Amino acid sequence: MSAQSSNQKRIVVVGGGFGGIETALGLLHKKRANTKITLITSIPHFEYTPALYRVVAGASPLETCIPLKDIFGGKDIEIVRDTVIDLDIEEKFVKGVSGSVYAFDYCVLALGSEVAYFDIPGLKELSFGFKSVHQALRLKRHLHEIFDSCREGTSEEKVCACHVLVVGAGATGVELAGELSMYLRRLAKQHNFPPEFITLDLVEAAPRILPTLKEDISKEVTYQLRNLGVNIFLNRTVVKEEVETVFLKDMQMNPARSCEGSQRTYGGSTSIGTTSNGVKTKTLIWAAGIRAHHLYREIRGLTCDEGGRVVVDEFLRAVNAENVYVIGDGASTPYAGMAQTALRDARFVADTIVASLCGRKMREYVPSSVSHIIPVGEGWAVALIGHWRFYGKFAWWLRRIVDLRYFLSILPLRKALLVFREGTSLCESCEVCSSAENNT
Repeated sequence: MSAQSSNQKRIVVVGGGFGGIETALGLLHKKRANTKITLITSIPHFEYTPALYRVVAGASPLETCIPLKDIFGGKDIEIVRDTVIDLDIEEKFVKGVSGSVYAFDYCVLALGSEVAYFDIPGLKELSFGFKSVHQALRLKRHLHEIFDSCREGTSEEKVCACHVLVVGAGATGVELAGELSMYLRRLAKQHNFPPEFITLDLVEAAPRILPTLKEDISKEVTYQLRNLGVNIFLNRTVVKEEVETVFLKDMQMNPARSCEGSQRTYGGSTSIGTTSNGVKTKTLIWAAGIRAHHLYREIRGLTCDEGGRVVVDEFLRAVNAENVYVIGDGASTPYAGMAQTALRDARFVADTIVASLCGRKMREYVPSSVSHIIPVGEGWAVALIGHWRFYGKFAWWLRRIVDLRYFLSILPLRKALLVFREGTSLCESCEVCSSAENNT
């Protein structure tokens, strides 16, 4: 082994999401001689998760699924497709499901988060999610199949089939509910299906939607959602899910409205398609919980908080693990769980590693507050940027500008514009809708 290779510093970045890609790009930009950067990811593409709700509602998945070769093509970085299953802090290596071992001098864990089902019976097996492109496309196909399969059914079958529940009224659930309110009506028109059978409910366990934001923002968004025809149910939690039935805590029936296909009430609000035993639906979309990736809790030597996030020091290093950094959703820091935080963490860690390689003093991590831009249906959004608040079309365009700005930060100009343009393209899942789109 040559002296140069024996002194080579190995930096391993685990995770191909916002944090992992930004860390790798930051290290490449400031790459030192005699260093090797390896990015380990389980999939060969980057998923732009803020746009997944649009994929569910018919937008092209090309905006959300960006090949890593388009981001790192021609750059001095090793891309390894593998799933990391263990990390040895003392021996300084990570192990993949393939059996490969990747030694490191510095390791950055950017594993992101995963869906939390809170041990609710039946939920994991029967609900739909959209945390990945695969899940979003599966849900979109399901919505198409609903309209295609129940056109000749009874009124009761149509009520059940076209009753969609979105559980969780944080930003993700609100974005999806707003988009689906318009998309379901369009699908009904293309399938020649009576729109009066469509019901879209948004269920939230807290006393208001968007509970982490200011109350006046929640009120504005509530008003917008109701204008779009979304029913909102607060202080309601899912108890269990069975085939075609969802059970909510403290659900109350109005016995005066128990006839087939009529409106029912539960929790003091009105909806369609409930029974004395639960809410009849074939579509429960789970947007109510995420948690840090399970691997963080399984790695020996890492200390996690009650939420499963890794406790880190002032340099985002895992405590008692000098050269292991944790960023984004997995770090126990303020504002964790947001893409903005993952990007800022990544830039900080890239700078910190370079400073360590150069023998410079490392600056301490300072958490930064985040902005919120939440679309609620086509052409309307709410934006909270510092003390500024915007509503309507202007805020909606701000969100699109943020999307474009990010694509420009990771892709060449031509490819970034192509990906951004694909966000307005339609890519339907059935012959009926594809034919309808082609004829418009």
